[in-house]
Order: sequence, then structure tokens, then C-alpha cells
Amino acid sequence: MTTPVCTSASTAAAPATQTRPYPTSYPTFASYVKARQPVLLRTARSLTANPSDAEDLLQTALTKTYVAWERIEDHRALDGYVRRALLNTRTSQWRKRKVDEFACDELPEPEPAPAGDDPAEQQALHDAMWQAIMKLPARQRAMVVLRYYEDLSEVQTAEVLGVSVGTVKSAVSRALGKLREDPELVLVR
Repeated sequence: MTTPVCTSASTAAAPATQTRPYPTSYPTFASYVKARQPVLLRTARSLTANPSDAEDLLQTALTKTYVAWERIEDHRALDGYVRRALLNTRTSQWRKRKVDEFACDELPEPEPAPAGDDPAEQQALHDAMWQAIMKLPARQRAMVVLRYYEDLSEVQTAEVLGVSVGTVKSAVSRALGKLREDPELVLVR
């Protein structure tokens, strides 16, 4: 299960014929982990939002279980022990997290939005305007879109459409007149 970091140091410290005072691995622990890891990982994932953090949390809890393996008397209750280790480890991580909160004299409150800035009303106006623009003839619609939505000047609009500046002025004037008379836009105003 575990291997020494420096094999030469471990062999020099303990000759091969000498037995160590503590066992280096528990075959029952390895079989327990192999059998129960998917279930325990699901439990860890329920405690964290990130799957990688859940794997780290499970490894930490299994390490704590491994250290206490000889002290656990009833091996039928191992799932409960590991779940408690998961929960305690997660609680410790949560308590240690850094919180950037600062005390201040006044609570910061957002500025109240003006009455006319309701997003739903803005969207309704936007939709009504596009429906009214779509009712215009194609040439007037193109001039209104270029002039007011694309923010082109009258000269630029005339160049794009290949017409004179006077044609743009008169067509846009007629289109705006139609938009002012549109019954759907009158209700929105």
C-alpha cells in the first residue's frame, strides 16, 4: 500500500531479518476501500461542489481511517466511521476557509433604479418597436435601421444604399411618421 520514500534509509534503519513493531499495511483495509470506494465517493461528492475536491476529501478521510484502523473494534460499522470522518474533515475545511468581510459604519445599498428602467418594460418597447419597423417597406426599413440602429449619418446611409442624401432624408421622415402613427407604439408610450 505504502512504500518508503527513501529505500536505502529504510533498509539501513531496519535489517531485512528484523520485523517492524507495527504492520505496514492492512489487507482488510485495502479490500474495504476497493469494495466501498464508489459509495464513499458519492457521499463525498454530496458534501462538495467540485468532483476533484470530493476525491481529495475522501482520500483525507480514508487516511484518517487507516491511521485508526487498529482502534476500530467493529469493522461492520466502517461506513459510519468513514462518513463521520468525511463530515468532520469537510467541516474543518469549511471553518478554515478565508472570508473577506470587512466591518463598516454604513451598509452599502444599491442605488434605486428610476421608475422607467424596468427591464420588462424595456423589452416590451423593444419588441413593439421591431414589430413596427418590420411593417415598413424594405427601403424605408433599411434606412431607419442604418440611420438609427447602426448610427450612420445621412451621408453614410446614402453611400451604403447608393442613393442621394435627399432621398435618405425624405424616406426616413416618412418612415418616422408611420412609426409615430403605429397603434402598437402608441400603447407603449
